[in-house]
Amino acid sequence: MFFLQLRSELWKLFGKKRTYIGFGMFLIAQNAMLLAFHLSHWQADLSRMLEVNGYLAAEYVSALTVAVIMLLPQNVLLMPLYTSLIGGDLVAKEVEDGTLRMILCRPISRFRLMFLKWLSGIIFAAVLVLSLGAMALFFARFWFPWKDMFVFAPGLVFNILGTGEGLRLFVFSQLFLVVNATVILSIAFMFSSFNMKPAAATILALSYLFLNLVIESIPFFERYQHWFLPYHFRSWLMVFANPTPWARIAESQCILIAAATTTFIIGATAFQMRDIKS
Repeated sequence: MFFLQLRSELWKLFGKKRTYIGFGMFLIAQNAMLLAFHLSHWQADLSRMLEVNGYLAAEYVSALTVAVIMLLPQNVLLMPLYTSLIGGDLVAKEVEDGTLRMILCRPISRFRLMFLKWLSGIIFAAVLVLSLGAMALFFARFWFPWKDMFVFAPGLVFNILGTGEGLRLFVFSQLFLVVNATVILSIAFMFSSFNMKPAAATILALSYLFLNLVIESIPFFERYQHWFLPYHFRSWLMVFANPTPWARIAESQCILIAAATTTFIIGATAFQMRDIKS
């Protein structure tokens, strides 16, 4: 029965048109970025950076390099938006549509219902992130050759990778992005469990994330940056570093998983105490 109920939740989730907004926007954004790369001086700037460091630029302006560059802004801006949109809908939308009372007539506990909804949200987050990575690599391959990889993120990583190793690490990094998306969705899910509208839950989740980002960017708070989620979200980029700081990555992943679990428990507890009839 558990898997039948999970299938039902997934059917409802992926049966909504708004679920696919993120996929469509990622498609548009990536092709717009690729077009901008060709029409701007981006390649010249990247080539200059590589040549200053003693590398032949023609070997590293590749599909893998461009795919990572495209993922950087999309994972900061677009991915939180669309995962929060779905997370804010998971519970609050059922209340708004008036279907929650009927759902609770089934002989299952409220905790089980919340867990099923949360799990379906995690599956959606994984599908969204993996689709984003696959589309980035797919479209970048149309515009750029399949060569070695160059990854640069100020203060985090500057590395040159072969094609095979670069592809392997690119695929591996998507697993950490799934964890990032799960945390964001869980925060919106927590707010959705309270007595509020879906839009309010989404806005509160995004506000919390952007507040973390703004405060972390203030120089005074640099010493406290490990207290903010964006610091740990960047662990997916550390996969490309040489040597790879596995201790730092493992620490960040443990904190992110704990954050997702904690927000789920808070949301499930709040829902357990709610009077649905009011």
